[in-house]
Amino acid sequence: MKIVLAYSGGLDTSVILAWLKDKYNAEIIAYVANVGQNEDFDFIKEKALKTGASKVYVEDLREEFVNDFVFRAIQANAVYEYKYLLGTSLARPIIAKRQVEIALKEKADAVAHGATGKGNDQVRFELTYRSLAPHLKIIAPWKEDDFFKARNDLIEYAKSKGIPIPVTLEKPYSTDPNLMHISYEGGILEDPSNEYDKSMFQMGVDPVDAPDAPEYVTIEFEKGIPLKINGNKLSSVELLKTANEIAGRNGVGIVDIVENRLVGIKSRGVYETPGVTLLMEAHKALETITLERDTMHYKQMIELKYAEMIYYGQYFHPLRKALESFITETQKVVSGEIKMKLYKGNCIVSSRRSLNSLYDVNLSTFEEGAGYDQKDAKGFIKLFGLPMEVFGRKHDLTKKN
Repeated sequence: MKIVLAYSGGLDTSVILAWLKDKYNAEIIAYVANVGQNEDFDFIKEKALKTGASKVYVEDLREEFVNDFVFRAIQANAVYEYKYLLGTSLARPIIAKRQVEIALKEKADAVAHGATGKGNDQVRFELTYRSLAPHLKIIAPWKEDDFFKARNDLIEYAKSKGIPIPVTLEKPYSTDPNLMHISYEGGILEDPSNEYDKSMFQMGVDPVDAPDAPEYVTIEFEKGIPLKINGNKLSSVELLKTANEIAGRNGVGIVDIVENRLVGIKSRGVYETPGVTLLMEAHKALETITLERDTMHYKQMIELKYAEMIYYGQYFHPLRKALESFITETQKVVSGEIKMKLYKGNCIVSSRRSLNSLYDVNLSTFEEGAGYDQKDAKGFIKLFGLPMEVFGRKHDLTKKN
C-alpha cells in the first residue's frame, strides 16, 4: 500500500507518519506544502526521511496560492461572519489539491492528513480529496479507534520510535501561519472573556503600538486584481508581502472573533491578516465607484455565500465555481487607483480614481447640476410607493401590534 501524507514536521504528523507505516505496512510519501509559512523546509524533509518516509515532496505553492485563491477572494470581498478573511480556509484546498496530484502521479492508494475530528480542516481536506480523486482511500488517524487519545501518548510513541521532539517551552497558543495570515487559538484565548496578549503578534503590531502619524498607501487594481503598490508593479507574492509589511506596522488587520465552526462548535480565535485587509478595503472602495447599483447589491449577497462555501471546505463545489464566474464578470470594470490612510489599526479611504468611475458630480452635487431634474422625483416616488399607500388605506398602521 502507498500513502501520501500531508506532513508538517510537527509532533502530530511525525507520529502519524510512523504510525501509518506500522499499521498498514505501507510506503509513506511525505508531502510538505509551502504557502508562505516561515519554516526550515530542508530540516523538515530530512526529518521525514529519518522518520520513515520513502520520498518527500516539498512544494512551493505561494504563487498559485496568491493568484488563484487569495486574489480571487479579494475580488469576492470574501469574509466569514463579518470579520474572518479566511486565511486558513483558503490555504487548505490548495494544499489538498496538490496532495491529490502527487497521489495520482505516484499511483498511491490513499491520502492522509493530521487534522482532528473537531475542527473545520478535516472537512476542507476530505471534501477536496473526494471532489478531485474520489477513488482514493482517505485516512484520518485522529478519527481511528486505535490511534492515540492524548498528546502524552504521542510523545511516548515518538520517543519509542526515535522521532526527535523539540525541547521548547509549550506554546501558549496554537498557530497556523501562511503568506496571507496567522491564526492564534487555544491557551488563554479559550476563555472569550480574556483579552488577547499583544506580545503574540508576528506579522505586525497591536494598534496601540503603531506609529503616531498616519501612513498613506496607494493600490492600483486591474479587473479587481491588485497590481501596484505606491506605483511599483510587483509579482503577486511580493505585492502581498509588501502589503503585509505596510499594514502590519500600522496595526491593521487584527481580528478577535468567536466564530461558528462547521461542526457546530463556537471557537474563539485571533487573526492577523494585515495585507489582505488593506487590499480588500481598497478593493471595496474601488467597487463603490465602478459597479452599477443593482450589480453591486446582488454581488453583496453572492459574497456571503461564496465566503461560507470556502469556510465549509466546498472550494471545488460546482456552485462556488459558478459564483466565481459571476464575480469575475463583475470585475471587468473594477480598475483604478485607491489611496488608503493607515493609522493605528484603521484603514481609511483617502482617494478614489478610475476611468470606469460612474460617479457624476453633475448628478450628485448639492449645487445646481445639469443632469438631474428634481421634478422627476415626484412621479417616481408616487409610483414606487403606491403598494405601500394602497396597503395603508386598507390597514391602520398607526395602531400598535
